[in-house]
Amino acid sequence: MNGYEAYMKELAQQMRAELTDNGFTSLETSDDVNQYMQNIDNDDTTFVVINSTCGCAAGLARPAAVAVAEQNEVKPDHKVTVFAGQDKEATQTMRDYIQQVPSSPSYALFKGQHLVHFIPREHIEGRDINDIAMDLKDAFDDNCQ
Repeated sequence: MNGYEAYMKELAQQMRAELTDNGFTSLETSDDVNQYMQNIDNDDTTFVVINSTCGCAAGLARPAAVAVAEQNEVKPDHKVTVFAGQDKEATQTMRDYIQQVPSSPSYALFKGQHLVHFIPREHIEGRDINDIAMDLKDAFDDNCQ
């Protein structure tokens, strides 16, 4: 591993921990993603954060995801994350389930294996964190009951 890769791995570990320390399960391999998705109950909801090292992930996506997943009255049954640029195979496999234009950071909400809501980077970057949180709240309220 070269110096750049070592630096990015260390940086990503801190960014991953912002989610895993708040109850998100990190899916780091393609097998992790497939095993999770293939074993989820059809009635269970899963909130997926496609994490990233970019500034909008640090200042907007992760904080909004954690806040709403913790504070909203209606919550998804499960919270998982994959890390774009770090866990490349896991991210691609999750994107295969999402079936939207690749976007990171982004959010996906599943009921079973069915995608019920998707928020791409374009709806995160440059927006007020409260607006992003309201989008997540609305998605949870509409789909996680």
